[in-house]
Formats: sequence, structure tokens, C-alpha cells
Amino acid sequence: MKKLLFFLLLTTLAQAQLEKTEPPFWFAGMHNPELQIMFYGKNIAQNDVAVSNNIVIKNIKKTENPNYLFVTIDTQNAPAQELTFTFKGTDKITFTKNYSLKPRRENSALRKGYDASDMIYLIMSDRFANGNPNNDSEKSVTEKGDRSNPGGRHGGDIKGMIDHLDYLKELGVTAVWPTPMCEDNDARYSYHTYGQSDVYRIDPRFGTDEEYLKLSSELHQRGMKLIMDYVTNHWGAEHWMYKDLPTYDWIHQFPGFSQSNYRMTTQFDINASAIDTKNCLDGWFVRSMPDLNQSNPLVLNYLTQNAIWWIEYADLDGFRVDTYSYNDKVGISKWTKSILDEYPYFNIVGEVWMHNQAQMAYWQKDSKIGAIENYNSYLPSVMDFTLHDAFGSVFNEDESTWDKGFIKVYDNFTNDFLYPNPNSIMTFLENHDTNRFNQTYKNDFKKYQMGLALIATVRGIPQLYYGSEIGMAGDKNKGDADIRRDFPGGWNGDTNNAFTKAGRTAEQNQYFDFTSKLFNWRKTNEAVHFGKMKHYIPDNNVYVYFRYTDNQSVMVVMNNSAKSQTFNTNRFQESIRNYKTGKDIMTGKIIDLNNDLTIDSKSVLILELQQ
Repeated sequence: MKKLLFFLLLTTLAQAQLEKTEPPFWFAGMHNPELQIMFYGKNIAQNDVAVSNNIVIKNIKKTENPNYLFVTIDTQNAPAQELTFTFKGTDKITFTKNYSLKPRRENSALRKGYDASDMIYLIMSDRFANGNPNNDSEKSVTEKGDRSNPGGRHGGDIKGMIDHLDYLKELGVTAVWPTPMCEDNDARYSYHTYGQSDVYRIDPRFGTDEEYLKLSSELHQRGMKLIMDYVTNHWGAEHWMYKDLPTYDWIHQFPGFSQSNYRMTTQFDINASAIDTKNCLDGWFVRSMPDLNQSNPLVLNYLTQNAIWWIEYADLDGFRVDTYSYNDKVGISKWTKSILDEYPYFNIVGEVWMHNQAQMAYWQKDSKIGAIENYNSYLPSVMDFTLHDAFGSVFNEDESTWDKGFIKVYDNFTNDFLYPNPNSIMTFLENHDTNRFNQTYKNDFKKYQMGLALIATVRGIPQLYYGSEIGMAGDKNKGDADIRRDFPGGWNGDTNNAFTKAGRTAEQNQYFDFTSKLFNWRKTNEAVHFGKMKHYIPDNNVYVYFRYTDNQSVMVVMNNSAKSQTFNTNRFQESIRNYKTGKDIMTGKIIDLNNDLTIDSKSVLILELQQ
């Protein structure tokens, strides 16, 4: 009886003292053998710690908050196994915590990330499809499902994505990027999920960690990839650690809140003042998102291990990193390099929302611009926001002038010399933070064809925003909810089911069929994946460029004028001299390259050249 009571006492004490262990488990055989485990519980730091199985404890870090204990162990050459941590308090009562080192997947370190052969489909996770209505108002989180509220949670979830993976396969998608899926327990606007409250837990309104793993598996079974939207710059104000900070400087404090000035140029401006730089980097994105301090080694290590844990656990193929250029640039470069040291062929694209190619190129790995100040971000990919800027007006500019019309697009690519790797840049018509392309151009299908063909055939990695392929529009001026509408057919009772040919309207099928044919063709052509690009100065608002390798060549002709255009091909002889004909990828028609070419107004022609 006494032994039972003593056991119950130990169990109760362990539950009282140890509330969280992060990472919750780890993996044997990692490139970096050091693992820093964070134990959290009431006065946990008062305990001495030991670990079983001859595992070496390299460091025990205590902070000013006695509820945290950071224990670093060495897993060098340690096999997958179960460990036991023993905690002994001043009163000599001992309790234990079991901890798993799990085996890695075969060739896990060599996993291949997304690249220019892929087409990425961006999903607003709450707005795509509601596969499980029963989790819409899950009791463990605050905000409940309310589809009548444009800015509320509508019920999109992981099961909804899994249910429609064959639709994405048919569309030509090869990689899926859902907006963040970890728990966001804000009382309002939590569907956005960029203010996360627990980064080791999938938000229960989306599903479970296990369902997220299933999404990854289902994608891989179809030859598709999963990209996690990762946030390093901030958490949400409901994050459990924000409510009991491990250290005062875990977040940036002024003290408390001060909003960022958003001037990211201060990161590299040699004339910038210290106060402006501090206010940009340390200021909070918004009041509800405490700004994380990546210059604190404990924070940086926590974020690094969390990212690696998700890659290994969920078998991920890449990251998109939110607000990349707002992070402490030294800290974020260490974070990025640590991940790529573990996974050399992984890919990470950073959101660097700037409007100047030199400023964006600064953030790409091995940038010669960054090298001026001995800085390397190690970031493989950035997003082509300057090309997106051109998309905001170019297709309405019928007349070609010195700085209007397709010269805007041409000029964007003339600056590719600034990028260490132009083929790794992400191109896009729109995303979850911008005006919808089909809103800007009033659902003009011809303009959609030109825009989509452009991102599908120029250098880089094309990204499609959910619903573009059925003509979805949305006005950013009306608020974010309007550019994040529910995908029709994703909810029981929807009268329009755009997931099926029979359920789509004639206009939706027109958009879908073009998009599907274009991107399924793209899968087959290495010239548009990794080939070189040669372009010609637009003439009469007609832009001609080529993507080519030693064995393949693709000719793209875009007529942005309001009139049909006929032109001689002699000007392009350096690109077509080895070819006699071109096959129109949309119609299959064979076109003689020795004759004049005629192209309708506001239209595009994509030719696979043939000898």
C-alpha cells in the first residue's frame, strides 16, 4: 500500500511539474547530433537532471524563469531508442520522463525539394474544402466555425484537401503549399493562422498531426510534394510561451509592444540610422503578433529544431517562410543554413516583399550584393514581386511606349543578372495577400491566358493561387476575406461544385481546361524547367522569348496590343536557325517558321520547336 501511495505521489508530482517537453521526440542519426530539449513545468529548474543509456548531457541551461529547463544532449552514434530523463528535486523526490529517439525514413537527409520543374498550388487552408464539419468548432480552441462571417473560420481542413488531391493532379499541380496549419488560438481572425499559439500542434479545426502526415503521404503517393508555410518572425499573442516567457528577451520589447516601420531596406542600407533599423526588425508586425528575437540563441535553436522536427515527422518537401526579411538577418541565415545542412536538396522560398530586384536579390543564397558586407542568407529562393508588380497593369496597356506595355515584363528579366540563381525564383500572378488577377482584369480570359502562360514559361518556379484556375476574383480593397473566398463545391450544400467538370460552369471549365492543359504540358518540357532564356525587345507590344537547352527549344509569342499582329521571323534567327517548324502546344497545329507569323490581339502562342 505504501509503495502504491509513493508511486501515485511521484506520478502526481511529475504531472504537476512537467507540463510540456519540446521537441516531443527526436530522431536518431541527424547531421547535427546536439539536441536541446526544453522542459516546462512549475519550478522545473529546481531539479537536477540525468538521462539513461549512456547519453551525454552537454549542457543544462536555466533562465530567469524557473519554469524552464533547457537540456542539451549528444546523440552522436546513438541508435533509435527509448530514453529516460530523471528529475531529482531538493526534497530528494524523483520523477521521470520517457523520451523517444525515433528512426529516420530511408534517405531522409537526401530528400529532394521542389524546384523549377514543379507547379506550386497555394491553398488558403480554411477556405478550400470542409472535409470534416465535426471539427469546425473544436472545443479546445476559442473561435468556432461561422461561415456567415467573411472574416471568421469557415471550416476548410486537411481532410478537405486530401479529398480533392485528384482534382489537383488533373490540374497539373506537382506541389501543394497550404497557408500555416499550426494552432492559432486568437479569439478572432484565427483562420489566417499566421499568429500561431502552438507550433508543435496542428490546429484541431484543420485536423490532427497524424492527418497532416497523411496529407503528406497521399501527396507523395501521387508524385506530388508538400510545402509548409513556416513563420519565424513572430508568434501569436495566445502562444503559451508568450504567457510565461522563458526569458525577457525571448521577444523584442520596448518594453512591450512597438509596431514595425516595415522599412526592410534598413537591413542593407549603409546610410540607415540605428533607430530606424531597430524599429523595422524589432518592431512587431501587428499588436497581436509578438516579435521573436532570433538573436537569442535559445529562440533560434527552438525555431531551428521545430522546423527540422516537422520536416522529419511530416516528410516535408519544402518551406515557404513568411516575412523572411523582417527577421534578424544573422539569425535567419543561421536558421536557414542549419536546415540545409541537414537536408542539402531541400528548398526554402522566403517572402521578401520588395519592389526592386537588387533588394530582393540581396536575400538569395550566394548573392554578390550581400557579399559586399560579407552576408549570405543561404536562402535558395525568393518570390518575384517585381514581376507581380508588372502584372498589376501591363495587360491593360494596349499601346507600347518607352515604359508601358510589355516592356515592363521585358525589363523585369533584364535584371536577372542580379540573382545568383534566377531559375529558383518563384513567379506568381497573385497570392493570399494581393488583389486577385481576375479581379484586376475583370475576368478577361485572354488576359488570364497571357498572364498564366508567362509564369508557366519564364524562368523560375510557378505558383498558382487556389481558384485562379476557375476564374475566381476578389477585391483586396474590400478586405482580405474577399481575396480568400470559399472554393465553390468545398462545402456540403454548395450549388456550384467546381471540383468536377459537370459541376463547373462553362466559364469555369474554360479557365480550368486551359490551366490544366498548360501545366500538364509543362511537366514534360525540360527547356521551361531549367533551360536558358533569350528574349527580344517588345515590338508593337509583341513580346517574343525562347527557353532552350541543347536538345529542346520553346518559342513564346505574346501580343499585348489591341490589334492582331503579323511579323517576320528573321529577327529571331539566332534562336530558330536550327528549327523549321513549331508545334502549338494548345492546338497541335504545326507552324512553318520560315513564313510570317500572325497572332491575334491579346493572345499567346507557345511553340515547341522542331527540326
